[in-house]
Amino acid sequence: MIFIILERILAHTSFFLLFLITLIFWGKTIYTRNEKLDHFGKKGMVIAYSCVTGFLLNRWIYSGHLPLSNLYESSMFLSWSFSLIHIILEVRSPNFWLGTITAPSAMLTHAFATLGIPKEMQQSAVLVPALQSNWLMMHVSMMMLSYATLLLGSLLAIAFLCISFERNTDFPVYYYDTKPSILSFLQRDIHSSNREKKGSYLQKKFCLLSIDYRRWRLTQQLDHWSYRIIGLGFPLLTIGILSGAVWANEAWGSYWSWDPKETWALITWLIFAIYLHTRMNRGWQGRKSAIVASLGFLIIWICYLGVNSLGRGLHSYGWLI
Repeated sequence: MIFIILERILAHTSFFLLFLITLIFWGKTIYTRNEKLDHFGKKGMVIAYSCVTGFLLNRWIYSGHLPLSNLYESSMFLSWSFSLIHIILEVRSPNFWLGTITAPSAMLTHAFATLGIPKEMQQSAVLVPALQSNWLMMHVSMMMLSYATLLLGSLLAIAFLCISFERNTDFPVYYYDTKPSILSFLQRDIHSSNREKKGSYLQKKFCLLSIDYRRWRLTQQLDHWSYRIIGLGFPLLTIGILSGAVWANEAWGSYWSWDPKETWALITWLIFAIYLHTRMNRGWQGRKSAIVASLGFLIIWICYLGVNSLGRGLHSYGWLI
């Protein structure tokens, strides 16, 4: 009874924190220089991550197995993964836009787990014989971590497409000591024009170029980190599929049975393999690669939720059928 009460407290506390953090990070998009919002957002994400970690550990202790055996537990683990990725990336490369994507992702998956899944499916149950294997931790954890990583990389690609829509992301700049500078771009006009007559014109032009330059810098960062994060998630997905094949052979006597879940996992792997191949070998960058990654975002949700909830197979929960 104590474990159940503690689980509810941790679940509700972490959801409230993630909701509040989402508002804070979205507020930062307006007040970008507000240090208090930045501080509260970073600390709040760490606290929310700790609460979700406590939730998973508590459920692990009283259930006796890794909390990845049903849709509720895997969704909470997915929310935990988004929080973990945010903390790691925030330490490695602090920026103002990361939390606007990771915080809502963690919050929405948490909300789906606690509010969208029926109560009877949230209860911990004894594992069926097929799931009573050491491969449970290896296979499911790798798959969920890969989902979180690939979803985040795909969301960055979608953000790139939204910001660069109908705009030229290859912003022309002049270089001084290999660093772009708008001031050097305007220097010719400032020296060659009459400052009294052209002052207001140059000021407006400088403002417009400053906005375009910031947009260009943001799209470059989104494209760069989308590629790096997907590059991290793809090996995790590969390990997850291979470990699942070994586990399937032990449980059902076949490495691959073309179950709907297995088929869509293969499709997901192929989509991101195409993304990485075209990115590395064909030189695709920007919109072309972002479109492929955006397609991968849809495929992952079909693989994770669509097949599990609507499909009929060895991995289906039978929720909506």
